[in-house]
Amino acid sequence: MPPHAASPPLHRLLGQTADAVAAVRAGRSLTDVLAACPAELRGGTQALSFQVLRRLGSAEAARALMAPKPPPPPVDALLVTALALLWPGDDPPPYAEHTLVDQAVTAARSRTPAAANFVNAVLRRFLRERAALVATAERQPVAAWNHPLWWIERVRQDWPAQWQGLLSAANQHPPMVLRTNPRQGSAAAYRQRLAQAGHPARPVDEAALGGQALVLDRPCAVGELPGFADGAVSVQDLSAQRAAALLLGGDDPAGLPPLPAGARVLDACAAPGGKTAHLLERADLDLLALDADARRLARVQDTLARLRLPAPGAGRVTLKAADARQVAQWWDGQPFDAILLDAPCTASGIVRRHPDVRWLRRPADVVALATVQRELLDALWPLLKPGGRLLYATCSIFKAEGQQQIDAFLQRQAASGARLVPVSPGHLIGVPDNPATPAAATHGDGFYYALIHKP
Repeated sequence: MPPHAASPPLHRLLGQTADAVAAVRAGRSLTDVLAACPAELRGGTQALSFQVLRRLGSAEAARALMAPKPPPPPVDALLVTALALLWPGDDPPPYAEHTLVDQAVTAARSRTPAAANFVNAVLRRFLRERAALVATAERQPVAAWNHPLWWIERVRQDWPAQWQGLLSAANQHPPMVLRTNPRQGSAAAYRQRLAQAGHPARPVDEAALGGQALVLDRPCAVGELPGFADGAVSVQDLSAQRAAALLLGGDDPAGLPPLPAGARVLDACAAPGGKTAHLLERADLDLLALDADARRLARVQDTLARLRLPAPGAGRVTLKAADARQVAQWWDGQPFDAILLDAPCTASGIVRRHPDVRWLRRPADVVALATVQRELLDALWPLLKPGGRLLYATCSIFKAEGQQQIDAFLQRQAASGARLVPVSPGHLIGVPDNPATPAAATHGDGFYYALIHKP
């Protein structure tokens, strides 16, 4: 969406967005780039960067048709930024065409004056020949689907009946989903607070979500959510909200009995802390939260402090910076009743929220991350008590990080009697024709869950 009327001039936002696109092309995370963006430009830059990265393949193909020899990276980034924003499909378009071209040329003139005429000529040609250029560009898979070719091929191999829907869904704007804090009030009461603040929302009627989930009719800034700073609510996708119910148990007869109060639980890869907090909102636990990155672990502490967790007299939580695979460095020898392994992954299931991910990942990353996942599973399984449970989760739609990973683990652990619990959702891929996806989860991100019982 375009920034509001009080935003800085469009040419400044276009320049900042071009810098962000150039940084992603060079391998930097958009999250890191936006964190360094001037505060007054950050909101507008994020909105435009998301839109451009969702059409980067199309814009790059069109630029190549009009200028086969790539211009210098800063100029090329500005060109593809403007081309993506001029691409047909938005109703209404984010800006008037003549305004966007004029402001892109102004941005070029202020940054690389010698390229201003070139930028002007390319953009005006695109407007004159847009229908033909778009049709030609979209004959290329990367331009048609706006994902790298290797990614398209992997999704098509993993999901032969759903691959087109999956790639299309990844380019849509996601809903803003909230998780209310039951220790501070009901979802119904918070929904009334939202309505009074001018942010209507609908509840998600699904037992597995514990009555905590609300979907806003329109996204808003987090600071506009009533009570956010005081811990009344968190922002968390519907698919991510399934973890707590699966691990805690008791909601489904086909699952496992509920964990008792004071159960010893390990959250093995806890940052940024959304699932950690959700567990503590719903149960009184003795929880150990690990993360290999001490800086990211600090975000877990910040999340828990905002939500006032654990509640007084309602369990305890310990945070420790450690690689969960290096068990001897952090484990005290006391087995766990339950383990949440929200494993590092490609994040291929959340690209609609993080559109830079598809352009940052490489095929080798899938292999490397699958290796880490396997090592984590094998290291943590012996730490469970008999009768314990391990919930394996990834925010990925790639089967190498989901079904194939767990199939191989169960084969390795056949002698131990490891058993996949029937309530395990498997792959949640967020499209209606996935038979494993509950109706409410069609609005959720792509995830994989496997709940494994230790006899």
